[in-house]
Amino acid sequence: MKKILFLGLFFCSIFSYAQETTMYYLIRHAEKDRTDAKNRDPLLNPKGLKRAEHWAKVLSSVKFDLVYSTNYKRTKQTATPSAKANNLELLFYNPNKMYDASFVEKTKGKNVLIVGHSNTTPAFVNKILGENKYQDIDDNNNNNLYIVTVTKESTTSTVLYIPFKE
Repeated sequence: MKKILFLGLFFCSIFSYAQETTMYYLIRHAEKDRTDAKNRDPLLNPKGLKRAEHWAKVLSSVKFDLVYSTNYKRTKQTATPSAKANNLELLFYNPNKMYDASFVEKTKGKNVLIVGHSNTTPAFVNKILGENKYQDIDDNNNNNLYIVTVTKESTTSTVLYIPFKE
């Protein structure tokens, strides 16, 4: 009986620990249409549309609970394939109010994809970490995947470079 009780408590503690872990996956939007330099809200170009689908495949092993994007065409187009693959509605965040108390509460214990920009994505990661670890992304780099793990004990991050070939 003691063994059963011990195993039960052990598995409950593991389940509780897993629920306290929040995983953030952050990417920059895919390649945008640059034909009109004055357009502040361009769509993705054909390569960008293919990369957005590629991100959904790369991230297909992650069961997302929430998918966030800034309210721009290029970020929404990048996030949509992953949101659809997880049967989720696309949610929006304000890059001027990222990672506030409300966001932390809504995302606690969940797997979250966040799509942003060359400046907002590393800034968002830095806000989660509470330190200025990452610089803005080069304007030609659409390959970074930032993974941030938040537990009761620590917050850690890694950045992966995920190349894409058409």
